[in-house]
Amino acid sequence: MTRDADLRRLVGYNIQRASSAVMGAVNRVLKPFGLRRASYSVLSVVVETPGLRQADVSEVLAIERPNLVQIIDGLEKAGWITRRRVEGDRRAYELHPTLAGRAHYTEARGALQVFDGKLTAQLDEAAVWALIDGLNAVEAAGPGAEEGEVRRGVQTP
Repeated sequence: MTRDADLRRLVGYNIQRASSAVMGAVNRVLKPFGLRRASYSVLSVVVETPGLRQADVSEVLAIERPNLVQIIDGLEKAGWITRRRVEGDRRAYELHPTLAGRAHYTEARGALQVFDGKLTAQLDEAAVWALIDGLNAVEAAGPGAEEGEVRRGVQTP
């Protein structure tokens, strides 16, 4: 019997333990590319959906705007993205990947895919998708779980 057996019955505890185990390793995978989890995430969103405004990226990734500005500054300084003023809104910027940024993202993404494959090597494809779906459902329920709200047709305890 493990000393944290009671805690291991809680989804939130297991998510936190898994996250702690994985996130440090993700940063180590990304380090040779001059990226961290957050900067890779921003680069990914910019490459996959060029022209998004900074505010949209902030919302998509749940990154506070001041923190996002620092990340964008670093990606721009590295030559991986550019900011363009939004026509008609001098306060807003659209983000676009550079050719170098697209190439760099492709390399980093490849390394993360290899890592991800090792993480899930014990799972078949159906189990991987079930895990992703389950985590998405937990994330969606999270904001209202404290109040016992119903999300996605499921009553939270």
